[in-house]
Amino acid sequence: MSENKTMDNLMEAFAGESQANRKYTAYAKQAEKEGKTNAAKLFRAAADAETLHALKHFEVAGKIGNTAANLKDAVAGETHEYKDMYPDFVKAAEAEGNKAAVRTFTYAMKAEEVHARLYAKALEDVDDAEEIFYYLCPVCGNIEKERPENCPICGVPGSKFIEY
Repeated sequence: MSENKTMDNLMEAFAGESQANRKYTAYAKQAEKEGKTNAAKLFRAAADAETLHALKHFEVAGKIGNTAANLKDAVAGETHEYKDMYPDFVKAAEAEGNKAAVRTFTYAMKAEEVHARLYAKALEDVDDAEEIFYYLCPVCGNIEKERPENCPICGVPGSKFIEY
């Protein structure tokens, strides 16, 4: 087996484990809604296990750099998503009349633009030791440096934002 094949396999495993984490998290939320506590706990434990696998694969693949390199990579990834990926997804969903998909893609696209801007600012200030708090909108994924009155993307009350 060539080193290239192993690298491809590591990245495929990373993607698969990452997707399994999100899928199992969604399943856990559904089980909780249905009052199925034991199933929810199992899904959450499995989601965390999949995260462990994904992180190890990513590390072994040599994909984690120093903080500045990781911030540059994050800026590039978020910029691709809001400039190239999501606009095409929105157009396709509009053409198919799928309003729910248009909404979720639009929210994500707008949030990814904010993420790119925040990563770029963090890169500029990478050596600044002053602690910053971030606030995550639980509906659209927007991140703000101050808790807003309402989310500027989806309108959810700022009191719902999660502090980091």
